[in-house]
Amino acid sequence: MNKLIELANSSLVSGAVVAVLAAWLTSRSRNRQDRQEEIGALRVRADAMTVAVMELRGAAAVNRVLWEGPAVRGGTFLLAVLAAAGGAARARITGGSDVQCGLVGFGQAAELLSRERRATKQTADAVREPLTRAATAAAPLMRCSDPAVVDATEQLMNAVADVENTARLEAALEAFGGAINAATAPRLSLWARWRAEWVG
Repeated sequence: MNKLIELANSSLVSGAVVAVLAAWLTSRSRNRQDRQEEIGALRVRADAMTVAVMELRGAAAVNRVLWEGPAVRGGTFLLAVLAAAGGAARARITGGSDVQCGLVGFGQAAELLSRERRATKQTADAVREPLTRAATAAAPLMRCSDPAVVDATEQLMNAVADVENTARLEAALEAFGGAINAATAPRLSLWARWRAEWVG
C-alpha cells in the first residue's frame, strides 16, 4: 500500500511539473507570436509613414520647381507685362482711349495672374493629400508602446510641417528609421544576453 501511495505521489508531482512546464511553454510561445505580430504591424505602419513622407517631399519639390523659383516668378511677371501690352494694343486698334487701353491691359494681366494663382493653389492642394497620409500613418505610431518610436514619430511630424527644411527632414527620417529598427530588432534570449555580458 505504501508503494502505491509513493507511486501516486510521484506521478502527481511529475504531472504537476509537466503541467506547469506546458503552461509556461504555451505562454512563452503565445507571447513570442504576439511579439512577432506586433513587430510586423509596426513595420507596416513605419513603411506607410515613410512612403507618405517621401510622397510629401516629392510633391513639395515639384511645387517648388513649378511655382517658386525666381525664373518662374520672372516668367510670370513677363507674361503679365506682355498680356497687359497685348490687351492695351488690342484696345488701341479698336479705337480706345489711353485710359481704356490701360484698363484693358490691366484686365488682361489680372486674368493671367488669376489663372497662375489658381494653378498654384491646385499644386498646393496636391501637397495636402500626402500630408494627410503622413498624419494618418503617424496616428498609430504615436500610440506605440516604445517611447523611442513615439518621440521619433513626433519629431518626424514636426519636420514634415516644415518640409522645406530638407536637412531637418532627413535627420528626422534617419532618427525614425533608427527607432523603428531598434523596436523591431529581435530580442536576445536570456542566455545570449548573459553570454554577451559575461563572456564578452
